[in-house]
Amino acid sequence: MNIVVTGASRGVGFELVQNYLEAGHNVFAISRNIQPLLNAFADHPKLSPYAFDLASGDFKALARVAENRLGQIDILINNAGLLVNKPFVELTPDDLNRSYNVNAFAPIYVVQSLSPLFSSHAHTINISSMGGFQGSLKFPGLLAYSSAKAALVCATECMQEEFKETDWSFNCLCLGAVQTEMLEEAFPGYTAPCSSKEMADYISTFSLMNRGIIRGKVMC
Repeated sequence: MNIVVTGASRGVGFELVQNYLEAGHNVFAISRNIQPLLNAFADHPKLSPYAFDLASGDFKALARVAENRLGQIDILINNAGLLVNKPFVELTPDDLNRSYNVNAFAPIYVVQSLSPLFSSHAHTINISSMGGFQGSLKFPGLLAYSSAKAALVCATECMQEEFKETDWSFNCLCLGAVQTEMLEEAFPGYTAPCSSKEMADYISTFSLMNRGIIRGKVMC
């Protein structure tokens, strides 16, 4: 299968790339910094890393590169995220813009630009957060992150509705705390109950086993 992963250079994204490569799939790995991918998987024949800034990049150009390297797309994992941890009264327009650009707008633009390349039973998984799930426990300092991830939850349901006449699947996974570099940067000293590898194992299995079976759902 041909698989696209955003936020692929570290954390869950990096582990997803490794899982898919080990299973023999072709992976188009998107990240601002692709050096960790080059270091870990040098000259891997099934890996195609691409340096791209989801906050400000040209998504039409992204689609052209994806078409040249993959042709068609079977699975898309919108995994990239940006975590802003700051008290509400200190949030700036830049904080909110950065959070929404990466966590909410970018996944929409990625699907919009890459959907012409989707295969007949393409499966898109948008990675959200428990903080973005309605009714879940919220934490101070995470308004920018959680509200942007909440927007992604709704966007996923809307994507399924937009393409309900196709056999494409759009699902959203609202993850709890995972031990990633991003979490460590935002909450120094905190230890999450789940490792990046454990979460990547779950996501990769879900993406492969539920194509066309589960559609338009939000899970946590």
